[in-house]
Amino acid sequence: MKKILGIGSALVDFLAQIPNEELLEELNLPKGSMTYVDIENSVSISKMITEKYGCQRASGGSAANTMSGLAQLGVEAGFLSKVGKDEVGQFFEKQMTDTHVKPLMLKSDTPSGRVMAFVTPDGERTFATCLGAAAEMRADDIRPELFDGWDLFYVEGYLVANPSMLRKAIETAKAKGLKIAIDLASYNVVEESRDFLMELVENHVDIVFANEQESFALTGLEPKAALHFLAERCDIAVVKVGAKGAFIQRGEETVTVPPMAAEVVDTTGAGDMWAAGFLAGLVKGKDLKTCGMMGATVAKNIIEVVGAKMDATRWEKIHAAIAHL
Repeated sequence: MKKILGIGSALVDFLAQIPNEELLEELNLPKGSMTYVDIENSVSISKMITEKYGCQRASGGSAANTMSGLAQLGVEAGFLSKVGKDEVGQFFEKQMTDTHVKPLMLKSDTPSGRVMAFVTPDGERTFATCLGAAAEMRADDIRPELFDGWDLFYVEGYLVANPSMLRKAIETAKAKGLKIAIDLASYNVVEESRDFLMELVENHVDIVFANEQESFALTGLEPKAALHFLAERCDIAVVKVGAKGAFIQRGEETVTVPPMAAEVVDTTGAGDMWAAGFLAGLVKGKDLKTCGMMGATVAKNIIEVVGAKMDATRWEKIHAAIAHL
């Protein structure tokens, strides 16, 4: 079976369920988006939400979540990033190892990255992100030997904030014969880096994952038209349309993945886990429809819990559901 290496920001999530949107407005955080904050603001916000609402802590970051999901689905996965020489970094690395992901962690004297994740009663999540040490990955850190033994390179779109490093990573992986998959991450990130992302898709990327907002931000087109546009520029395009399911296209083959009923608790990690399920199916040789259904199955389960981690009982349920696809 093919092996998948992910790259992204190594972050520890501090998740808090809040009663309404007033706090988001107070902190100037657009609901449903990801906003970068500095270390001082991050510490202040984390202290405030811990005291006022309480919070859960878990390793996070988009690509890290996907790699953890892949490992739980029986795919050999690794994760490349940078962390601080601190307790938060140690916590992150241990959680990767505990979920059977091979951590390839570069080290920094800067504090490790962290995310304040606010979950409103409708299950929507809003992130205030401090990248910390993760932002210090540089092009010089990307060495060809890091890609030895891997078959597919999975990139989180948030890394467009570090374009020279991201380009070096993608070009190096491509030169080593790896396929490239990218998740567009967040509509506001796409809006800010549209030209750069489009160039990557047109020249380097083999698989694109996007939701309806992200695909519109990149292409200016509605979901099905955006799907076709992206499929003309890469091998496989995926456009997820929330409660309406997802569309997938490879060449002239187009499939629709129906939605799965779920009791929404928290949408954190839904896209990450959808990608994990889809890629697990793909490397196991499943057809596109089954791959999409696997993605939907994992995503359905993650939105029924708080945070982007699931316990062993939930994963057993997922494996049983996938076995019947």
